[in-house]
Amino acid sequence: MIFYDCSTAPNPRRARMFLAEKGLAPESHNVSIAKGAQLSAEFRAVNPRATIPVLVTDEGTALTENLGIAAYLEAHTPEPALMGRTPDEKGLVLMWNSIVEQQGGMPIAEALRNTHPAFKDRAIPGPDNHAQLPELAERGLARVSRFFDLLEQRLSESPYLAGEAFTLADISAFVFVDFARVIKQRIPEENKATLAWHAAIQARPSAQL
Repeated sequence: MIFYDCSTAPNPRRARMFLAEKGLAPESHNVSIAKGAQLSAEFRAVNPRATIPVLVTDEGTALTENLGIAAYLEAHTPEPALMGRTPDEKGLVLMWNSIVEQQGGMPIAEALRNTHPAFKDRAIPGPDNHAQLPELAERGLARVSRFFDLLEQRLSESPYLAGEAFTLADISAFVFVDFARVIKQRIPEENKATLAWHAAIQARPSAQL
């Protein structure tokens, strides 16, 4: 396997943590988004859509989305199980991972990419340029606040997002919660369940990567 990473971006970190939890350490290449390396001809030969992460499998397949990467790795290395064991668990993991991406990852990205000077004309990842829209940044900030409420409600009922076990959904949520610092958003002090969940994941070796 070959892993194309970016040390500063959240989506590559999600894949990096998943790999670490599986005990896998493939050949890795850092692709600097800050330097625009994802737009180079060399990298676009690997992924024409110019997004990171990418995992090139042992069979030579280039997987360019976190869910595809996770599904491959779960099949490749089944233990520890990070995508559920029973039918119900598998459904809950994918459900909560989707909720986290839509209600957490997307609004954080909206707020960042539509305000930060580094993303001028790069408001959407990929090979094409898109202008920043301040209204989307405002909406993104409001949605992030609601995301923290959603996490607190769920984690007050369950130790992890999809149930009793740490899974892909927790990796996604943890990374996005950490990354929210770039838009100056943190877990509210009164959200005790979320703070305890975050501290437990922060103590895992994979969270240090």
